[in-house]
Amino acid sequence: MQRSPPTGKCPIQISLSVIGGKWKPIILWFLRDGPVRFSEIQRKIPGITQMMLTKQLRELVADGMLERTAYPEVPPRVDYRITDDGRSVFPVLMALHEWGNEYQKRKNGSWSQKCADTFCEDVTE
Repeated sequence: MQRSPPTGKCPIQISLSVIGGKWKPIILWFLRDGPVRFSEIQRKIPGITQMMLTKQLRELVADGMLERTAYPEVPPRVDYRITDDGRSVFPVLMALHEWGNEYQKRKNGSWSQKCADTFCEDVTE
């Protein structure tokens, strides 16, 4: 099921309708290195409920940003991976990552280690 992007809106509104919000950029960030199972995503993002994660993943799949693969196993196994459209947003996520890091340094004098441990694994590998 493909969601229709808003029509007659500015490109920023369209972008935010697909990748905006509290959780979608973080979900995309964690899927950058390959397929990840639902439970692993939930473990990596403290504070997200199972219902909210399910909703966000469904929207990202519907918008073509992620691909969902269900394996016919008992217990059921599902993983998610980035599509080409999803990968195309990574320059934006990297810019947000860098901007957030610089902003935090300007405001607090240092980078929050909690952020590093929780959401932003080092990408300067």
